[in-house]
Amino acid sequence: MKFTGSDISVGGLFGFVIVLTLVEMYISYVHDKKIYTKRDTWTNIYLMTVAVVINLCMKTATFFLLAYCYQFRLFEISNVWIYWIVLILAQDFLYWFLHTVGHYVRFFWAMHVTHHSSEHFNLTTGFRSTVFEPLYRVFFYLPLAFMGFTALDILFAYLVTQIYGNLVHTQAVGKLHPWFEYIFVTPSHHRVHHASNVRYLDKNMGMVLILWDRWFGTFQEELPEDTIKYGLTTQPEDTGPVNIIFHEFIALKADVKKAPTFMAKVKYILNPPGWSHDGSTKIAKVMQQELHEQERVQQKIIQSAKQES
Repeated sequence: MKFTGSDISVGGLFGFVIVLTLVEMYISYVHDKKIYTKRDTWTNIYLMTVAVVINLCMKTATFFLLAYCYQFRLFEISNVWIYWIVLILAQDFLYWFLHTVGHYVRFFWAMHVTHHSSEHFNLTTGFRSTVFEPLYRVFFYLPLAFMGFTALDILFAYLVTQIYGNLVHTQAVGKLHPWFEYIFVTPSHHRVHHASNVRYLDKNMGMVLILWDRWFGTFQEELPEDTIKYGLTTQPEDTGPVNIIFHEFIALKADVKKAPTFMAKVKYILNPPGWSHDGSTKIAKVMQQELHEQERVQQKIIQSAKQES
């Protein structure tokens, strides 16, 4: 069997992630940090395995769809450096868009929610995959084929950026240099993304660059006064292998069933998680507005008290 340079590169990067994971596990165990638990880690491995199986089933279809669309490319980039820079930047932006849709459209959130269901945060959390994402991810990356990027290069770029995305699932690294924090996704940024605190919901969607979030209003800095709580706002009671994948679909089906009108049923599917026809539950943006208003009121009270004293 002959291995290509891409195979060796990806294999080496995956090996690097596995070694770092084992080191983080060891440090957590030796120093009793309780970053890992056996049940949570095995759940992460299980979800990764299911996602890999679906990925393998979809691999051929994904490749041929991208290759087919490549025939209708609008232009080509001849300079190899510009080619790869534009491909990485475009792919990273399209991932940001894909990820944002996964948080703001409940149907897609029902699939993405598995990645956020852990109450722990470590390198194996990056393996806690959105298991059904391979079924629709390719449609978000079709513009890359029309832009003149080959199917093989698109898939390779995705793998490389995905590995970087796995590396930021850690509590072992604090905040990095300000210039790096401003441009790239860091562990601090991604800790925010996995938090269930109201302030942090639906923030920091980027894989490699945090600039997309800064530019499009989905950025939130990790704040020392708002300690992160990992997981979902409402954790599933049953964390068995089937329910951990389908629990949000079950909840969505129940909400659609109780909706009084056809349009309300559609809104439950397409609106952000938390939307309800009767206002009994709220979406993240509404809760964040209420939080900011409460903080403004508290700040005014504190300022008034200081002036009186």
